[in-house]
Amino acid sequence: MFERKFVAYYRVSTEKQGRSGLGLEAQQEAVRTYLRGGDWQLMAEVVEVESGKKNDRPRLAEALRLCRLHGAVLIIAKLDRLARNVAFISNLMESGVEFTAVDFPQANRLTVHILAAVAEHEREMISKRTKDALAAAKARGKKLGGNRGKIHLVARKGAEASALVRSTKARRRAADIGPIVADLQANGTTSLRQIAAALNERHIKTSRGKSWTPTQVMRVMGQSAGNAGAP
Repeated sequence: MFERKFVAYYRVSTEKQGRSGLGLEAQQEAVRTYLRGGDWQLMAEVVEVESGKKNDRPRLAEALRLCRLHGAVLIIAKLDRLARNVAFISNLMESGVEFTAVDFPQANRLTVHILAAVAEHEREMISKRTKDALAAAKARGKKLGGNRGKIHLVARKGAEASALVRSTKARRRAADIGPIVADLQANGTTSLRQIAAALNERHIKTSRGKSWTPTQVMRVMGQSAGNAGAP
């Protein structure tokens, strides 16, 4: 039977609230009550302690990483605690992770899109200013546009851009898997075959949704090592 997976993300505004559980317990109870019916599985609960002015959210990044690892949906207790925060919206939109809120489950990604409209408007204004600047440059006699006699160069750039996208996705997947592999190695699971079996036992899929093999583990470990050595 299909069992939907979730990763819960909770936020409290101050360190004092994080220690006392004030606000946290209510969020946890809301999520757990929501998941009591149906075929649900709560894979993890991640707690972020931050001030209202802080945009850096390392625990949100961890929650999104866990969602990608397990093919899970990010769930929060109250939409209004998170959705108005630009950092939350941008991280969620870029992650590719599905999202729902207990207090407004119908909203999920549609609401996030609406809330991102303000940022989209700003991007459109930037684009308009760029076009205006180009028009002004053209009016001054400056030559604009590419050399259409070098289509092969354009095609090569397109291929390079496509390869960069694939490489970026591979590095992000390796960054997601890296901590899991390191933990397995620290606990005595060292061979490629053992690591592949352990990942499969945890129901963690490859980037293509397949089961792990020793060769795939070796590739991801190599990619992860490359990430660690990057500046």
